[in-house]
Amino acid sequence: MTFTILLTDSAIEDLDYFRKSERRTIADGIAQHLERNADVETRRRKRLRPNRLAPWELRIDDFRVFYDIVEEEVKIVAVGHKEHNDLYIRGKKVEL
Repeated sequence: MTFTILLTDSAIEDLDYFRKSERRTIADGIAQHLERNADVETRRRKRLRPNRLAPWELRIDDFRVFYDIVEEEVKIVAVGHKEHNDLYIRGKKVEL
């Protein structure tokens, strides 16, 4: 199944926090891993326990893309960076 990818305003602001090369890595990962079969768990994609951020997570190196799936759309709601066991979004530590 092919999905349309949408970014929330908040996710765009999250991306703006990263350097240009990092944004390219994240954008390439999103295109490669979420345009098709975004609703299938893999090594990189997993369904999360209920949380206030999103039901799905995509791992791209140390980056994390949090998204929801509504019909044929992947709605990216947040983009962060993982350091050890800590998640940072726009430089601030976030608990899931």
